[in-house]
Amino acid sequence: MLLYELKNGEKIHRRDDTLIVYFPGPRRVVSTAWLNGGYRQDLQAVFNHHLPPDKHDPASLPGGSVEGYLEYLAGKLDLPYRHTAGLLTAARMENAAIKTNGFRELAVTAIVTGGIDVNGGRAGDRANYYEMDGQWVFVPGTINIILLINGNLPPHALVRSIVTATEAKTAALQELMAPSRYSRGIATGSGTDQIIAVANIQSPHYFTDAGKHAKLGELIGVTVKEAVKIALEKQTGLNPRRQCSFLARLDRYGVGMEDFWRQAREEGLGLDRDSYLARLQHIQGEPGLVALAASLIHLWDEYEWGLLPGEAVIAAGIRLLQGYGGGEACLAAVKAGDPVGTLNRLFIRVINRVILLTSSMKKENGSRN
Repeated sequence: MLLYELKNGEKIHRRDDTLIVYFPGPRRVVSTAWLNGGYRQDLQAVFNHHLPPDKHDPASLPGGSVEGYLEYLAGKLDLPYRHTAGLLTAARMENAAIKTNGFRELAVTAIVTGGIDVNGGRAGDRANYYEMDGQWVFVPGTINIILLINGNLPPHALVRSIVTATEAKTAALQELMAPSRYSRGIATGSGTDQIIAVANIQSPHYFTDAGKHAKLGELIGVTVKEAVKIALEKQTGLNPRRQCSFLARLDRYGVGMEDFWRQAREEGLGLDRDSYLARLQHIQGEPGLVALAASLIHLWDEYEWGLLPGEAVIAAGIRLLQGYGGGEACLAAVKAGDPVGTLNRLFIRVINRVILLTSSMKKENGSRN
């Protein structure tokens, strides 16, 4: 099924679980693909293929390895495997985002599939494995990008386009506050992200700079960022609305509903577990409370990154919390120590005060009726 045709003649087709980009002529390609990856000028097509989550053991796939499976796929798709590069992902192809932006003669198209909820990671997080003799671990959750540029780029500029596209992907994750699943950090990508960048050798328009100062770099940044956000929302529902929740924000620091309930019992809130959690769910998206949590978490980040000392973080956090009715109780509860743990307990105390207040108001309204 033809999904999209670019002005330069590239055709984007979907065949079941695969998106294929056919080239109408010679293209300059650089990619991280396992099959025919690196720098090539002899490719005729590239593809992105959905691999179900229960089929991630390379030895069990047709071909017996990642490279073998990609070669098998190329044959199944009637593509010349020596002249085709392919990517794999657990994301579904119907959730792909295709976005194009242009300026004068220049156009950039990004085709993105993605999921970050399971495998989001931050550069420098602790690794899962050490590869030896071809033994490795495949983890589902991948952002795959196919970047099509209708200008003629020399090899160095095409490689630079990957740097810009990667920065754009990371910017999209930052703007969504997507959490790493391996640390307290904001994700910069997943551990299995892949990319293919394509330039049109036949174009009369020559571009030597794909960095952020050049218009080409701007188009790459805008297009990839938009496409990544669309793909993540389509695949897993990750979007600004979902992230407008203090529970979603606190999850990055390992704080969940049970932590709230545990402290509510300690404070003798007087509600059963189901009633308490229902009220917690009800207020988790209240913008003022989300803003409070976001402010505290940013202070925690600054502390984790070594930008602020713990005592300054605690002092600033207390001032924020007092504005939400913490009062002297906040000051009395503070002890020297971990600013994350200290301010987290105080934030939960504020939330419990809100829940207690709303519960009292409901009782009053019920008695009046």
